[in-house]
Amino acid sequence: MKRFIIEQSDQEFYTSHSGLALVGLALNRHTELAGALKAAIPQRHGISHGDIAKSYLGQLCLGKSDFEAVSNVRDDVFFQQALGIGRVPSAERLRQRLDEHASAMLPVIDASNVAFLANAKVPVSPLPLGHVALDIDVFPMDNSGTRKDGVSRTYHGYDGYAPIGVYLGNEGWCLACELREGKQHSQKEFVYVLERVVPRARTLTALPLLLRMDSAHDALENRAYCADEGIDFLIKWNPRQQDEQHWLDHAQAHGQWVEPRQGKRVALFEVYEGQTYQDKDYRFRRVMRVIERTIDKRGQQLLVPEIEIEGWWTTLDQPEAEIIKLYQDHGTSEQFHSEFKSDLDIERLPSGKFDTNDLVLGMAAFAYNILRWIGLIGLLGEISPVRHPAKRRRLKTVIQELMYLAARLIKTGRRLKLRFSRLCPGFEAFQAVYGTFAYG
Repeated sequence: MKRFIIEQSDQEFYTSHSGLALVGLALNRHTELAGALKAAIPQRHGISHGDIAKSYLGQLCLGKSDFEAVSNVRDDVFFQQALGIGRVPSAERLRQRLDEHASAMLPVIDASNVAFLANAKVPVSPLPLGHVALDIDVFPMDNSGTRKDGVSRTYHGYDGYAPIGVYLGNEGWCLACELREGKQHSQKEFVYVLERVVPRARTLTALPLLLRMDSAHDALENRAYCADEGIDFLIKWNPRQQDEQHWLDHAQAHGQWVEPRQGKRVALFEVYEGQTYQDKDYRFRRVMRVIERTIDKRGQQLLVPEIEIEGWWTTLDQPEAEIIKLYQDHGTSEQFHSEFKSDLDIERLPSGKFDTNDLVLGMAAFAYNILRWIGLIGLLGEISPVRHPAKRRRLKTVIQELMYLAARLIKTGRRLKLRFSRLCPGFEAFQAVYGTFAYG
């Protein structure tokens, strides 16, 4: 085997992360982020708030959440040119600025995130019934062994946070990722979350919304809010110490029974329940499923039958089996949570301050959407370097295939060129995304 001669150029400039050129277009062409931050937070001197925000967003799009990572790109000409940055902050300056202005920056980041989705005209695909899914879910983030503000025991049994993620459409656009203490009950101040995210969803689609949530949000005030706002919903019912025999008897009288295997019977039916909230009367539909097992899956006869009851609150009038199938699709949000935690590397949040970490999550939602859009354009068609079929690509795949592409940066007069290898597998995909972001 021949040995390589290892050397470093004195004049030529290469980058391993050419995908930042796509991120820069997303930020500078499809948002007014820098101007909005300047207007919201007065500043006399120093690195601009826009440069601070874009530097960290660029990091996140490379899968790096720690503040110290910015130290490696302070002298990176391509990093500055790609993101439209005048000066790259030090790690200390980045941390200090986010700590100092977290509460003022977050609303601007949230607004810019939604503005990007609107200005880029991203597709918002509906469900087969014509509604656009709005999935809301709480997920735990393990920050055990730390003393960060807000870290406490989560429902998974470890110390951490329990943020709320909100996703729109089949694509899973993230409209919010709001930090919460680990011990905070899912329903606490939840209606305020709805009041923030529903208007964001309505700016992106004129189709009716279908709000989907699990049993942690089985609260009358949520159903009342949706009814008052004209929003269809599908919420998992929390049985809360229901009499199983009562529901078995009801199913015997009113249910449609099937026997998928010997010793297992399943009944589907619906009930309507009148409820009153704040002196206003409502009537809600609940789809019910009762399962009776007399023989377990190993063929063992049970001495006492096992009875399982499940229910789903909904405003839809679809048949019971379709309602259950629609709710099962809500589980896709678990994948989106995973992408936040692992692909963007934010499970263990970088700051000890709660407000700063809340801002980090908001910026991560912004980066998530940029990467999702890059993946939809570049990694799903014939030009994609990834061959297996999929509805969407994980953020990790987008980062690997399009963010970390090696290229040579060439400056000729006032023009900048990115030159890729003749055998670069992602060149066509990169070119397609760049053209869409720059001219589409």
